[in-house]
Amino acid sequence: MDSSGSKDRVNLPSFPDISIAAQRLVGIIRHTPLLESPIVNKKLEAKIFFKLESKQRTGSFKIRGAYNRISQIPLETRSRNIIAFSSGNHAQAVAAVSKMLSFKATIVMPEDAPKIKISATRKYDANIVFYNRLTQNREDIARSLIAENGGTLVPPFDHPLVIAGQGTIGLEISKQLGALNSKPHVLLVPCSGGGLVSGIAIAIKQKFKEAKIYSVEPAGYDDTAQSLKSGTREVLSEFKPSICDALLVPTPGKLTFRINQRLLSGGLVVTDSAVENAMRFAHKFLGQTLEPSGCAALAALLENIEKFRKKTVVVVLSGQNVDPQFFAKILNERI
Repeated sequence: MDSSGSKDRVNLPSFPDISIAAQRLVGIIRHTPLLESPIVNKKLEAKIFFKLESKQRTGSFKIRGAYNRISQIPLETRSRNIIAFSSGNHAQAVAAVSKMLSFKATIVMPEDAPKIKISATRKYDANIVFYNRLTQNREDIARSLIAENGGTLVPPFDHPLVIAGQGTIGLEISKQLGALNSKPHVLLVPCSGGGLVSGIAIAIKQKFKEAKIYSVEPAGYDDTAQSLKSGTREVLSEFKPSICDALLVPTPGKLTFRINQRLLSGGLVVTDSAVENAMRFAHKFLGQTLEPSGCAALAALLENIEKFRKKTVVVVLSGQNVDPQFFAKILNERI
């Protein structure tokens, strides 16, 4: 394990950690499909594989990292709280795993989180503490809850076990591509704090060292893209509304950035309108219902298709938890 360059001396997850996580997740997660569409390939003049984490339990990839972390908390602490902060997908995953393993979950969620994500989190008997995304700090609230009531924090991305859990997606992709005798030129992965793309990058680079991996973020929240360019963790100071509610963080994780700085080829940025178009494209040509954040990587593909033409590209579709009314509104607009 790599522990260099961090004043916190926290070991970074490695490929063996991802393999161990995959063993823990047997019977817990779904091995999601790697979809290829001849129609899309012909239309885009490329060989595209779509990793459907939107079909994962709880409707997104987040249960992988949540289970890998929570399952390793000592048994003697299980009467205590699990604390997490999330706009919704990590919230649902933590709540689901906590109920599965007999923990009590308290989730710090923004007031403007999609209703479908709030109701799904409550379905797993989690306690929700709401906050204002623009005026309050969710990490400070979580720390206060732990100070008052005790408990264990399960962060959404910046933890070795969480990263390793998300990395099992890369492990699956590698095996699925291997079975098809195919090698990827490019992988496009949605990015908030970087847990998903960093975990996938570790696994993919183990087998496909020449593959180029790009993070994809919404416009106005391109902290990872900016950080990759500058070589240091940038902190955003201005925030604009975005429909990509699951990708709105001001700075990359400490651990995730160390991994991504080493393994990624760059960061791509997409507008809300490009994401909306991608949602319509996925519904029309793939038959998939995707939330905005889960469609960001597809938006990057469609916006940069000249760059990826004639290449083999893996696009991670990371979630499907979208409010039905909002999705219907998007579909009613022309593709």
